[in-house]
Amino acid sequence: MKRRNLIKGLATVIPAMALSKSIAATIYILDPTGSKEFTKVPFSPTWDSLKKYVVPQWYKDAKFGIWAHWGPQCEPERGDWYARGMYEEGSDQYNYHVEKYGHPSEFGFKDVIHKWKAEKWDPDYLVALYKKAGAQYFVALANHHDNMDLYDSKYQEWNSVNMGPKKDLIGGWAKAAKKYQLPFGVSVHAAHAWSWMETAQRTDKQGPKAGIPYDGKVKTEDGKGTWWEGKDPQDLYAQNHPMSKNSENNSTIHSQWSWGNGVAEPSKEYIEKFYNRTIDLIDKYNPELVYFDDTVLPLWPISDAGLRIAAHLYNKSIKKNGKVTAVINGKILDEQQRKCMIWDIERGQSNEIEPYTWQTDTCIGAWHYDRRIFDNHHYKSAKTVIHTLLDVVSKNGNLLLNIPVRGDGTIDSDELAVVEEIGEWMKINSEAIYATKPWKIFGEGPAIENVAPLSGPGFNEGKGKPFESKDVRFTAKGDDLYATVLGWPEDGKINIKSLAKGGLLYAKAIKKVKLLGTGAILNFQQTTEGLAIKVPGVKSKLSYALVFKIS
Repeated sequence: MKRRNLIKGLATVIPAMALSKSIAATIYILDPTGSKEFTKVPFSPTWDSLKKYVVPQWYKDAKFGIWAHWGPQCEPERGDWYARGMYEEGSDQYNYHVEKYGHPSEFGFKDVIHKWKAEKWDPDYLVALYKKAGAQYFVALANHHDNMDLYDSKYQEWNSVNMGPKKDLIGGWAKAAKKYQLPFGVSVHAAHAWSWMETAQRTDKQGPKAGIPYDGKVKTEDGKGTWWEGKDPQDLYAQNHPMSKNSENNSTIHSQWSWGNGVAEPSKEYIEKFYNRTIDLIDKYNPELVYFDDTVLPLWPISDAGLRIAAHLYNKSIKKNGKVTAVINGKILDEQQRKCMIWDIERGQSNEIEPYTWQTDTCIGAWHYDRRIFDNHHYKSAKTVIHTLLDVVSKNGNLLLNIPVRGDGTIDSDELAVVEEIGEWMKINSEAIYATKPWKIFGEGPAIENVAPLSGPGFNEGKGKPFESKDVRFTAKGDDLYATVLGWPEDGKINIKSLAKGGLLYAKAIKKVKLLGTGAILNFQQTTEGLAIKVPGVKSKLSYALVFKIS
C-alpha cells in the first residue's frame, strides 16, 4: 500500500507561473512505471473491480496504430453513415442511392450488402504497408452501427461469411497482423443499431413514392423469390419496435447516444444477442484491443452488458498471459472510468498532459470511404498526421489513424502516398515517438494560446491555430529529451524558450544537440532566452517536423 501511495504521489502538478504564455503552463511529473499489484486478480463486472486495471506496457510504448474502418457502407463509396443516410429523404446519400441503386423501399441496405464483394482485398499487403509506415498496432472494424458482423459470427446470420464478400474479414486481418507481429484490435459499434437504423422505418413524405415504407420492417416472409429468401432482415435492421421520440429529427440520434433523451430502449433479447456476438468475437479472434464506439461502454447505463464484456476480456487476458495485456477504448469517461479502460477522443486532442494513457482516433478522410475526397484530393496530408501524432504523444496519448478502404478492399493512390510519407518520416524520427514519456511540459508556441475545447466525445480537431516553426512538442526517454519543431524556420534559426539557461525546466547545461536524420549540431547556444539553434541544411519534404535530441 505504501508503494502505491508513493507512486500516486508522483503525479504532482507544479505550477510554472514564470513561464511564457506560449509555453505549456503546467508541469507534470507522471508515474514513471505505471506499476500496480493487481494485474493477476480476476475482474468482476463492476466499476469498482475494473479500476484495478493497469495499462499494458506494449500499448503505452506503441503510440501509433492504424485502423481499417471498412465494411459494407464502403461499397457505395459515398461517405460515413451511409446505411442511415440512404433513408433520409432528400439527403445527399438518399439522392445518390436512388440514382445508383433505386428507391430504398425496393433496394435497401440489405441489398447494398449483397452488392459488396471486396474482390480485391489483400490484408497481407495492407498490414505490411502499415507496419512499414510505423504502426505499432492494427485495428479492424468488426461491425458498425449497420449491425453486420464482419467475421464468422455464431450469433448473427448477417455476417461477411454468409453474405456480401463471403469471407471472414476479421480472420484475414488477424492472420496478417500476427504475421507482421502487430498487436491486433477490433472495433465494435453495433450496440447502436437499434436506434441508429430507425431511419429505415420511414417513408418518403413527397414525390411519387410518398407513403410507401422503406424496407426497414420487412421480414422473412417478404423475401420469397429474392436473393435473401429464408433470411430475416430484422436480424440485421432490428426495427421491430416503435421509433424513438423526436426521431424524425436526424440530429436527435446524437443526443440519444447514451441511451436517454427519449430513445426507444432496446429489448433484453437484443442486448443479450449483442453481448453474445461480442464474446464470440473476443473468444474466436483473441484481440489485444477492443474499441467501443460508445459513451463509456456498450449499452451503458441501461445494461451491464459492457461491464460483463470488459471483465471477460481482462480475465481472458490474465488466463492467457499471466497478466492483463488487453486494452479497451471508450468515450466520454469520468475519472473513475478512466482508471478502468482507455479514454478515447474522436477527431480531437486533449489540451494538456493527461495523467492516464489516452487515445485520439481520427481519419485522413471520411470514416467510410468517400470517392469525392479522392477525386478532389482532400485527404489530410502526412504533415497534418505527423503534427497530430507529436501533439498527442507529448500529452501522454496514442494516435489511432483510419485509412479509408474502398468497397473492393483497396486504398487509392492518394492514400498510399500519405501512408508512405508517414513511413518516411517515422523511419528517421520514430525514436522520439515510441516508448517515450511526456516531459515536464508538453510544448511551447503560439498554437497553445489558440486551442479549441473538446465537444462531447472530441471534435476539436483543426479548430485551433495551425502549427508553425515556433511551435515545439516535447517527449522524453531516459536521459534524452526530444524537442520537435513543427515547421521549417525560414531564417534557419530556432529558439526553444523552455530550455533557457537557469530556467525551471532544464537545470543542466546542454552539452549536445542532434538533429535526427542529419547528425550532431555544433552551432547552438543555451542562453537565458532559450536554446538557440542554427538549423543545418536546406528545407526538404519532411522539414515540417524537425526532431532535436538534446542531452
